[in-house]
Amino acid sequence: MWLWSWQWGWGAAASVLVGAACLCAHAAAEALWLRPRRLERHFARQGVRGPGYRFFVGSSIELIRLMLDASSRPMAPPDSHHILPRVLAFYHHWRDLYGPMHLIWFGTKPRLTISAPELIREVLLTRAEHFDRYEVHPLICQFEGYGLGNLRGEVWARHRRVLSPAFHTENIKPLVPFVGETMRRMMDELAADSGGGGEVEVDVAEWLQRVPQEVITFATFGRRNYEDGKVVFKLQDELAGLAADAHSKVFIPGYRFLPLRRNLRVWHLVREIRKGLAAFIDSLQQTKGDRDRRREDQVSGGTMRDFMSFMTPAMTPEEIIEECKNFFFAGKETLSSLLTWTTVALAMHPEWQDRARQEVLAVVGPHDIPTKDHLPKLKTLAMIVNETLRLYPPAVATIRVAKRDVELGGCAVPAGTELLIPILAVHHDEEHWGADANEFNPARFGEERRAGRHQMAFMPFAGGERVCIGQNLALMEAKVALAVMLQRFSFRLSPSYVHAPQVLMILQPQHGAPVIFRPL
Repeated sequence: MWLWSWQWGWGAAASVLVGAACLCAHAAAEALWLRPRRLERHFARQGVRGPGYRFFVGSSIELIRLMLDASSRPMAPPDSHHILPRVLAFYHHWRDLYGPMHLIWFGTKPRLTISAPELIREVLLTRAEHFDRYEVHPLICQFEGYGLGNLRGEVWARHRRVLSPAFHTENIKPLVPFVGETMRRMMDELAADSGGGGEVEVDVAEWLQRVPQEVITFATFGRRNYEDGKVVFKLQDELAGLAADAHSKVFIPGYRFLPLRRNLRVWHLVREIRKGLAAFIDSLQQTKGDRDRRREDQVSGGTMRDFMSFMTPAMTPEEIIEECKNFFFAGKETLSSLLTWTTVALAMHPEWQDRARQEVLAVVGPHDIPTKDHLPKLKTLAMIVNETLRLYPPAVATIRVAKRDVELGGCAVPAGTELLIPILAVHHDEEHWGADANEFNPARFGEERRAGRHQMAFMPFAGGERVCIGQNLALMEAKVALAVMLQRFSFRLSPSYVHAPQVLMILQPQHGAPVIFRPL
């Protein structure tokens, strides 16, 4: 009897194990092959095709090959603004083969690519309740922070409500003189390096990062705590320098947990940043009464409320830490990209550089720092900034995910499908911008040219309720910094400059951006 019971017990256990193994095998087959193939047939029946699903990797291998091949060569001709085939090589290639709406695969996840402004308007505006921000890989969030840019749902909505007043135009206007003074110091240093009248060469892709770094530090921590915040954000700066490499590692499962030399440094920086911000937040909470009185003085005096003063009453310390990381990363990378490409564009097109300089000298004068009242009058400079954002948007694409089954442009889109919106492609589309869509022509942003253009044909900061909260701050910073630069220097591209735009997390020059400055 006992032998029979023993055999029966082992047999039952074996049956359970076999059953569990079968269930696991079926789940794996469903996730890695059966479901992707069903979705592929579903879209094909509706006329939407693409490069095809490959087991586990989807379209990723071919996508990476196309991007690496494009980045191996500089632009031809060397001053061309037709950067789409280089920057979004996979989209350019597959659009020609399968049309503007096509299906690609990011691993096992289907991504439906849409570039028609009317469909984009549905996704971002009129039917936005059906779509959400896609979930960013944890390796990327480690650098960017779980702040507004990467949050979703009710948590995102709460953070947005708390932070929107901080980024309101009236609150950030007092930053104008700080930006101007920062840029003036940089110009003074540049003049000293030039020997009082000679030429000096600078890689503006690195040099101009100082502007957003100091402004974001000041805006976040305020004047009284600027130096303390600067110490913390210096660590964040090093962490951000490691961020681009993370994008190439999202395909390696478990990479972020390996005790490699680079990961050890990342872990150390994350701990130190968290420790510094936590200590700072704790000191603010201990002096809450003084801070509240200080806030009242700031508001009544018409000066700026720092971002911390909005966050500390409404967010947990952990949430504040993540938002600070996000402020620094997003604010620095976006503005440094905009300033770099605008400087490069003006160096390529001296006629527009001269026009902008004459406007700045007429409105602001040769020595004064621009004020908030000057900025609306710098119309030529505003057109130049917009044209740069059109040709060289910092974020070249954005992604949404369908929260439920939805119809889009006559196509039935299943829940969970990601939608890739290639911002760069829309900005370079001749259907919306004319035959000169790939040329630098700021005049297209004159008031008389705006009528009739589709609302979503120009979206450098995305659109809808998730439009970049810092867009007004970025535009203000760019105009002030460029105005001061134009007052003091003329500039041209260095002979060593190689025009090679590349996207890692944001659009940046692959080989730097050396520019030669001459004092006026």
